[in-house]
Amino acid sequence: MSLFGALDDLRNRPIEDQAPARRRKSGFRARAIERSNTHYLEKMVDLRDLGIAGENYYHTPRNPPYWRRIEGAVPDLLVRRSVGERLLHVNAILGLAELELFVFDAWRPKAVQTYFHDVWMPQELKRRNPGLQGAALTEAVERYWAAPSGDENSPAPHATGAALDLTIRWLGCDPLWMGSIFDDVTELAHRDHFERVDSTALSFSDDEARANLSRSLKSGQAFSGMDEAKATLTKLAKLPSADTPHASARVGAHSHALHKERSTAHHRQR
Repeated sequence: MSLFGALDDLRNRPIEDQAPARRRKSGFRARAIERSNTHYLEKMVDLRDLGIAGENYYHTPRNPPYWRRIEGAVPDLLVRRSVGERLLHVNAILGLAELELFVFDAWRPKAVQTYFHDVWMPQELKRRNPGLQGAALTEAVERYWAAPSGDENSPAPHATGAALDLTIRWLGCDPLWMGSIFDDVTELAHRDHFERVDSTALSFSDDEARANLSRSLKSGQAFSGMDEAKATLTKLAKLPSADTPHASARVGAHSHALHKERSTAHHRQR
């Protein structure tokens, strides 16, 4: 019997075409909040209180490429209760192979969203390409970071209580290799990147990343991908939305499935 037990078969399954998931993302913030939905006033819970492991990546200084606590970050890992319940289901499946989820980020304060969208990412892009400015700079920034919003009808994904970033690790131990560090924004972060690299090349790193991403996606069948993914099972977004830790549901925005994107994401919006 393989070390991965009942999940071993998932390692050998290819990741499907991501084009439909990318199309579903288009224009989602233009859809109005559906206040009649049952999730509109849903309570938030900290995932650690549900027994799901994690540490807020932006609240700790051990967070490459930043290496410092981001101003405005909070230690909490808050999600809607229904999201937490779905994650518990995924954890139960992973537990069959002595694996578990580890969460990096969930509900995100507007101050953090604003800092990365307005300050950090523009500076980083201009450092690498000094000629980038104006609309071209904004477009480049928003391939990675969603614009913060004061409009409760159009919150950034991480203001909803239904978007989060996570990975898979051995119970209480090391994470599985997913192909990149957290928050990488190169092609390494495309969910299907390792399906497109040369499979005949002798790269055990690529082989493991491909296998672990496939298992990540398949073990979270209750969740559907939003775009690309962050080499970690991450971004279980897709339910409803809210710009404060208490709620409002954008049910039409992402169908009704949670999104399990971000297993490593480029061209995904944070």
